[in-house]
Amino acid sequence: MSKRKGPDSENLNAEFSDFLMELANYEKNVNRALHKYNAYRKAAGALAKHPTKIRSGDEAKKLDGVGAKIALKIDEFIKTGKLSKLEKIRADDTNVAINELTKISGIGPAAAQKFVAEGIMSIEDLRKHQDKLTKGQIIGLKYFEDFEKRIPREEMLKLQDTAKGAIKELDSEYFAEVCGSFRRGASNSGDIDILLSHPKFVSGGKKMPQYLHNVVKKLEEINFITDSISHGDSKFMGVCKLKTEDDGTEYCYRRIDIRLMPHDQCFCALLYFTGSDVFNKTMRAHALEQGFTLNEYCIRPVGATGVPGEPLPVTCEEDIFDYIDFKYKKPSDRNM
Repeated sequence: MSKRKGPDSENLNAEFSDFLMELANYEKNVNRALHKYNAYRKAAGALAKHPTKIRSGDEAKKLDGVGAKIALKIDEFIKTGKLSKLEKIRADDTNVAINELTKISGIGPAAAQKFVAEGIMSIEDLRKHQDKLTKGQIIGLKYFEDFEKRIPREEMLKLQDTAKGAIKELDSEYFAEVCGSFRRGASNSGDIDILLSHPKFVSGGKKMPQYLHNVVKKLEEINFITDSISHGDSKFMGVCKLKTEDDGTEYCYRRIDIRLMPHDQCFCALLYFTGSDVFNKTMRAHALEQGFTLNEYCIRPVGATGVPGEPLPVTCEEDIFDYIDFKYKKPSDRNM
């Protein structure tokens, strides 16, 4: 998934959610403190979705995920227009360098810290030391500016139509869906994530990587896929681009992931990869309460011994909701 979390165009608390996401990235990339990263990110999400402008820390504390310490930071920002903790972070060259390098697709916190220790302090420095980069990092650097740009929904629809059209042309039995926030109706996306399946490929049988390889080959033949980052038996990671329009409109290069799943698992996978993260957690918790285990592969009943049984048949997302007695929610209603 993408490193780029998109701003909500209706976010009335963007100034708060922005500084919280900056703190979140610092904790993840520099301190490697994922619990703090998740806490800041959760609070930022709650503020971004709040329908009115927050006026105080006390008001913010009423939101799920906003605790006393974050409320104090909000009060400080409201009073002074800045945050002393962030000012210190921004004043440290090492912190700034690590955060900048992790913007490159393929460079995580550990790799960024290693580069900084070697004196590579910026993206421009990276361009001078490409011999130190992996294939994926070189591609991430090559298309850095494009990958940083969000993908408008209008373009996402064209990307979807191009990919799905070629896949169906290859074999009409393919199941292919673009997942993530796009399927939940987002106005923009970070990349394009396609879930792929075929009725002849089921779990428990032999691997059938040709169903992924054939799709990638087809999308390369029509010049939709331009670069390959990694290509396994069940997942492809690469770069794609729409053709230039007749009126001269030029499109950016975009990150694309294609994941092949056995057909009997594809609807559990569709539910999972559509998200949101919070909605998935809610579904899994409710499933457990109803005596089932649910993940991206299957749903299984849990017997009296606590041992999960055989996977239940799933022919659509609605089946999963029915099994656990959970009212069906359209993808657009899963933005929790």
